[in-house]
Amino acid sequence: MASVDLVYFAWVRERIGKAGETLELPESVVTAGDLLAYLKTLGEEYETALEHENVIRVAVNQEHVDHHEPIAGAREIALFPPMTGG
Repeated sequence: MASVDLVYFAWVRERIGKAGETLELPESVVTAGDLLAYLKTLGEEYETALEHENVIRVAVNQEHVDHHEPIAGAREIALFPPMTGG
């Protein structure tokens, strides 16, 4: 298992109920998409926050990645909804 710092932003943070956490990820979590699927198993608040996972943006070590990108060696992973302008 690998330990990684997760940071949540905007309504992802509000729905999960915390700004971030450090988690031990199972070896089966290889990509950003795997991470989202895994997080949804951690409880109702995660499932609600990540219900539409295709719109969730992921940044690994402060660089945006696609959901199929590997997350090996990540120190920090941020999850946030799409940005809206105004």
